[in-house]
Amino acid sequence: MLFKQSLILFLLNLSLFAGIENLKLDTALRMLKENNLELKISRFNEQMKAYDVKSVEGQNYGKLDVTVSGMRSNDAGNVFGFKLQSREATFGDFGVSEFNPQNPNILAVQPQELNYPDARSHYLTKISYMIPLYTGGKLAEYEKITQAMQAMSQYDTQKLLNEKIFQTKKSFYDISLIENYIYNLSKISKNIRQLEDIISHMKTEGYAQEIDQLEVQARLSEVRSMYNQAQLNRDLSYQFLSFLLNTEVKSIQKISHMAVMPKVNMHEVENNNIDIQKAKLGLKMTQMAVDVEETNYLPTVGAFGEYGSADNSLWDEFTDKDFYTVGVAVKWNIFNGGIDDSNLEKAKVNYLKVQDQVLLAKSGIALQVKKLLTEVLSKDADIKSYTKQMLFAKKVYENYRSRYKEGIVSITDVLMKQSKQLEILLKLLSVKNERNTKIFELNSILNTGKKI
Repeated sequence: MLFKQSLILFLLNLSLFAGIENLKLDTALRMLKENNLELKISRFNEQMKAYDVKSVEGQNYGKLDVTVSGMRSNDAGNVFGFKLQSREATFGDFGVSEFNPQNPNILAVQPQELNYPDARSHYLTKISYMIPLYTGGKLAEYEKITQAMQAMSQYDTQKLLNEKIFQTKKSFYDISLIENYIYNLSKISKNIRQLEDIISHMKTEGYAQEIDQLEVQARLSEVRSMYNQAQLNRDLSYQFLSFLLNTEVKSIQKISHMAVMPKVNMHEVENNNIDIQKAKLGLKMTQMAVDVEETNYLPTVGAFGEYGSADNSLWDEFTDKDFYTVGVAVKWNIFNGGIDDSNLEKAKVNYLKVQDQVLLAKSGIALQVKKLLTEVLSKDADIKSYTKQMLFAKKVYENYRSRYKEGIVSITDVLMKQSKQLEILLKLLSVKNERNTKIFELNSILNTGKKI
């Protein structure tokens, strides 16, 4: 049984070490939300903001402290104070035992017991409670501000998630396009080798020259170099995808279709876009800041209570020697040189500034969306054009290869047509990549996923 369990654990660890094979995009997006380290850090920031809200809320309930202190002193003032707080002071502490009415200088007598008392221990236990009764609304506004800051951190997390989704999808489509490119390079390499065989056969029969064979071999070497570079780029894409998912990814399920153009409704863009929502929330926060500055013109009222007991022994005769103090304090600033006025006006100006920033965010995002839509449509047109050019270039190459066999064209002409085919392939794949990037960027701006 123990061997069986050990074998299962070994196989599980082996599979994790080997990395994930044939990963689907949907699975990758789920892993992203759970494993991405940047998202985890952002969620920790959210949690800290939530605790800030609770911290401000807690100030409404006041503060209760328990203080226990122990002291020992032979200082005359301290010892007398200790006795007085312990309710043990006597007339003898004033040196009454040294009072002699027949002494004509009685008022000049310095009582030994009062000035040079024996050292005394003093233990003080005190419970104190302070609570704000009225702050002019300052605490309520601070609470709203911390709640808004928590919401802002949630927007930050959502924006980061959109960015990581964008990067993950792009990685999947990039890898798929690179695989397509590698596949086409393999076919081109195969065609060149076939061409090399044709040249070898023709050379044997005296219809081809040594330079033809060397030219084809040089082209084959060039294509192999491009093939190796494409493999390195694919490996880099896998490394980046593994970094995003915080898990090693060995292979994915390739995506054969192009990214789907999302439906765009400008009203929904304004309601859902993270940057616009953050700007709107920032405007609310600046209004809260104005309200906070206005509270400086109002008084604050607080209450406090204190209960305790003191003795030369810890907690001895506690209730017999206990004491209490209660009170209310009112504080109202009447004049501070116009500082409150200046701060209030500054907060109002900041509110007006943020109003314009909200309008700027709306117009800027709208412009960005329209720009991306136009660019995607342009890329669609380019893809159609390059696809047709690709088919034509392939036919031309096949035609020139056949004509070379008949000795009508040179090998240089054939390789030039093949170069044209490869050039168009690169342009086609590049435009597809750019189109996908634009669409993923558009989806990120639209924020079609979870709403805050």
